Amino acid sequence: MKQLEVTILGHSYVLACPEGAETALLQAVNRVDREMSAIRDAGKVKARERIAVLAALNLAYSLADRSEENATPMTTDAGAADIDGLVRRLDQTLGADGQLL
Repeated sequence: MKQLEVTILGHSYVLACPEGAETALLQAVNRVDREMSAIRDAGKVKARERIAVLAALNLAYSLADRSEENATPMTTDAGAADIDGLVRRLDQTLGADGQLL
């Protein structure tokens, strides 16, 4: 197992990485760093932990949305309505700390 030192939101981390997976890990690190930087730069959220949670939610939502696009089409829009409702509830809970999307 190889170790890579990476920087996310200005902080260094040493991550374990299987041989041959360095490029994929670095791409993931870059995506997380971009997402966290965008939230921080929007100026609404200052705490690193909250920035990390919002970034994780945004990335998970993006992944779920992409997976749903590749899935068999649903006969109703119930799944999309459930996700939209979840996003609205998260936005209400987060309030002035920042919108999820």
